[in-house]
Amino acid sequence: MKPPESARTCPGFEALLDAVAATGRDLDGDELEELRSFGEEAAIGGTTLRALVVHHLSRTRAAWPAGAAGSDRVLAAVQLAVEALCEGYERAEQLAVRRQEAARREFIDDLLYGSGEPGLLAERAERLGLRFSHAHAVAVADGPVPYAEGDAVPRLVERAVTGRFGERSILLTTKDGRLICIAPGDQRQVLTYFAKQAHAATDGGRAAIGRPHPGAGGVVHSYEEALRALELAGRLDLEDPVLYAADLLVYPVLTRDRQAMADLVRTTLGPLLKARGGPEPHLETLAVYFDSGCVTTQAARRLSLSVRALTYRLERIHLLTGSDPADPRHRYALQTAVIGARILGWPAHKA
Repeated sequence: MKPPESARTCPGFEALLDAVAATGRDLDGDELEELRSFGEEAAIGGTTLRALVVHHLSRTRAAWPAGAAGSDRVLAAVQLAVEALCEGYERAEQLAVRRQEAARREFIDDLLYGSGEPGLLAERAERLGLRFSHAHAVAVADGPVPYAEGDAVPRLVERAVTGRFGERSILLTTKDGRLICIAPGDQRQVLTYFAKQAHAATDGGRAAIGRPHPGAGGVVHSYEEALRALELAGRLDLEDPVLYAADLLVYPVLTRDRQAMADLVRTTLGPLLKARGGPEPHLETLAVYFDSGCVTTQAARRLSLSVRALTYRLERIHLLTGSDPADPRHRYALQTAVIGARILGWPAHKA
């Protein structure tokens, strides 16, 4: 049998039992709070709850008052004493959990904001299973409502991911209402699985995965890439539930010189402002036509138009802009202008 763990006795415990047996009174509030404080100290000192309770029960037997007259009162006092010890113990545990959660939250904020001393950040990261000597990538998922730590959706996704891959080297959290997963850069399957689980748990939310980068700064870089991918997906109405920043690198390149892109949009698509019904129907027609690989039948089906009606729209666009969507010589400039319009929010934002 395993030897019992040692524990200290709450000061005055035996005298308390003697007083209860002699007077028949209950323990008062100060006495109960003293027992709670002792239980709290025991938890902080590393004594297990089992050792604490067993020790005080053994002291009860050793100090049991002579005579049977006060037995019921003593047993009631012992029950109250044990409950108070346990309450204090649990109070210390809850405080420790809150402190751990606060430290974890502070670390995540420092990490994703790119603040904090690098050496200390790396040390704190190791306590949570992240080693910045390796590259990491970040996946970000959003849904119809903001999410916080402890909400049902983050817990559901976390259980699914850790149930399959374990908790080692993976950090799941929330930030600004979004779900976040940080994983080693060579474990893309973890991030892909997280993204799919988040898509399902958020009832069709979208997820984006940044590229792997080394160090603490690399985590920030990957996180920002994922955020930009989500923003682009919203502007471009991309339908993919899981997006990869590496697949969207062309879009930041196209808009690196925003003034040049704005000039292209105004010059190429500006004549559509004169179209009956405004430019939006023609922009949608061009976007779907290009997304369909310039296959007229497929684009017409996606737009719920007849092929004849779609052909008429394309001809109107040619007439207004001077650029023929079906002509390879004009197609690149038109498609680039359409992408730029969606990114810049044109024509709602004409600057």
